[in-house]
Amino acid sequence: MTKEWGRPVSQVTEHGGGVWSIEVPIPDNPLGHTLVHVLDTDDGPVLIDTGWDDPASWDTLADGLAALGTSVTDIHGVVITHHHPDHHGLSGQVRDASGAWIAMHAADTEVVRRTRSAEPGTWLDYITAKLTAAGAPDDHLAPLRAARESGRMRTLPGLSAALPDREIVPGDLLPLTGRRLRAIWTPGHTPGHVCLHLEETHPANLPGNGRLFSGDHLLPGITPHIGLYEDPDDTTVTDPLGDYLDSLERVERLAPAEVLPAHQHAFTDVAARVRELLGHHEDRLNGLRALLATPLTPWQLAERMEWNRPWDQIPYGSRNIAVSEAEAHLRRLVKLGRAEAVPGGDPVTYVAA
Repeated sequence: MTKEWGRPVSQVTEHGGGVWSIEVPIPDNPLGHTLVHVLDTDDGPVLIDTGWDDPASWDTLADGLAALGTSVTDIHGVVITHHHPDHHGLSGQVRDASGAWIAMHAADTEVVRRTRSAEPGTWLDYITAKLTAAGAPDDHLAPLRAARESGRMRTLPGLSAALPDREIVPGDLLPLTGRRLRAIWTPGHTPGHVCLHLEETHPANLPGNGRLFSGDHLLPGITPHIGLYEDPDDTTVTDPLGDYLDSLERVERLAPAEVLPAHQHAFTDVAARVRELLGHHEDRLNGLRALLATPLTPWQLAERMEWNRPWDQIPYGSRNIAVSEAEAHLRRLVKLGRAEAVPGGDPVTYVAA
């Protein structure tokens, strides 16, 4: 696996020092593709994420590996940054073709296990109850109830996702012969999201401490979705946004020379990007607190939040994601003492404190 550093080959780019990325398409998604990274090791190539489970995505991954002089059957291991289907989707097919191991943080492995084993209708019942409590109108809830009654309940991505066979332990070096790749737990986007710190001198001698495979945690031009950690059986009041902000600061302290994210492009100056994101979320929290001068349900808050398009143009499924993000921000405001629930409401409303 040797290519001229920096030279794009089809959808493959070499980043130097035995690291490549392959642009694996995500069907019908504005993100366009997932950057699946290939790491050369003494035991064979290791993938960091795999891409969406789709025939075109599989073909692109296979073609990219062929351009590097290797193949899916040569893959030694798969390291997953988080369980989302644009990252974990093809893992099972890679393992079937190669015998590779699959590693993931235990918290996200539990999400995969729960999704695979859920009784039919469990998710629809849960999300219907959550949206009802958030103040969703009847016309939004009606399709969920109809799907429950009709039995159309097993169409969500991830229902056949591969169960990992190895656990990523935060702080530990992964067992990659000839490489130093350390797991950094960065919850927020998912409860078990990890970044992977390649503790090796940068191939271009850029200043800083190695390179960071950042998954969706740290992206150069967009912010990842931060919603609730959904678990129908867990009543723990989590704080995903607080987790994410703490994780950003943890990554900043690593001071990597370069970040290799799962979307967009590689970039440097981690400290500047972290400051931008911290500032963005602080501005957003302040803006939401201002909206809460009048009591609002989470649904009403989501309707008033700033998105990439007007609320009436947001697709049905994306509204559910938006409400989850509004709830994550509300939880953060409540934890900080900057908002509070209004007693006795059904659905519950929140007001600035």
